Amino acid sequence: MSLTLNLLLNGVALGMLIFLIAAGLSLIFGLMGVLNFAHGAIFIWGAYVGWATYGLTGSFILAILAGMVAGFIIGWVIERFFIRPFYDSHVAQILLTLGLMLVLTEGIKLIWGPNILGFDKPELLQGVVTILNDPFPVYRIFTIAVGALILIGVHLMLTKTKYGIIIRAGVQNPEMVQALGINVRRVFSLVFAFGAALAAFGGVISGPSFGSIFPELGMQNQLAAFIVIVIGGIGNFLGVAIGSLLVGVTQTFMAYYVPEAALAVNVALMALVLILKPEGLFGVRR
Repeated sequence: MSLTLNLLLNGVALGMLIFLIAAGLSLIFGLMGVLNFAHGAIFIWGAYVGWATYGLTGSFILAILAGMVAGFIIGWVIERFFIRPFYDSHVAQILLTLGLMLVLTEGIKLIWGPNILGFDKPELLQGVVTILNDPFPVYRIFTIAVGALILIGVHLMLTKTKYGIIIRAGVQNPEMVQALGINVRRVFSLVFAFGAALAAFGGVISGPSFGSIFPELGMQNQLAAFIVIVIGGIGNFLGVAIGSLLVGVTQTFMAYYVPEAALAVNVALMALVLILKPEGLFGVRR
C-alpha cells in the first residue's frame, strides 16, 4: 500500500472518529440552536461508563449500551432542568453548559480518579488486516463502518420518518407544530437526550481507539466537534460528516508532513471556510 493511500485511510478513520464525537452535537447545536459546551463531558462520561461496564461484563456491546443510557439520562436532565428555561438566551446556555462541563468532569474524578485508564480493544477487533500488502488495524475499519452506519441511520431518520419531520418542523416553526397538538418541548427533550446518547456512544467507541481515557479527554475533543459543524454547515448532518472527513484527512497528512502545524490546521481550515462561505460548505444562509 502506498504512503498516500495509507495516510488517506488513516485520515478517513480519524474523520469518522471525529464525526462520532460531533454527530450528537450536530443535532443539539445544528438543529436546535443550543450551544452545549457540556457535550465533551457527556462524551467522556459515556467512555467511562462503557469502560466500567466492559471491565465488569467483558461485553463491548453491553459497554456501548450502558454508555448510551448514561448519556441519554445526563442529556435529558440537562435539557429538562437547565436548558429549557433558556432556549432564547445563548449567553445563559454558554454559562450554564460551561459550568456543567466542569461539574461533570470533576464528577468523573470523584468516581474514577484523575489518572489515565487503559481501554483495551475487544478481542474480535484486535489485530490487523492486509490491504494491498500492508497491514491496517481492524479497529479503524470498525470505526469507519460504525461512523457510516450512524450517518446513514440518523440521516434517514431525519429525512424519511415522521418523527424526523416533526423535529425539523418543530425547529423551524414550533408554534405551528404546537398548534397541531404535538408537544414540542417533549420533542426537544428527546432530541437533546438522543444527541447526548450519540455523544456517549462516540465516547465508548473512541476509548479503545485512543487506547486510554482521562477526565479532560472530552474537553480536548469538543473543539474538533464544533469545528466540523461550522465547516460542514450548521444544521446539515451530511455536511458535518463531510466536514469531519475533510478535517481528519487534512490533519493526518499534516501530521506526517508538517507535524508542528497539525493542531493548527483545523482552526485555519475553519477560518478559511468562514471567510469564503460563512454558513459552512453545505449550510444555508440564515
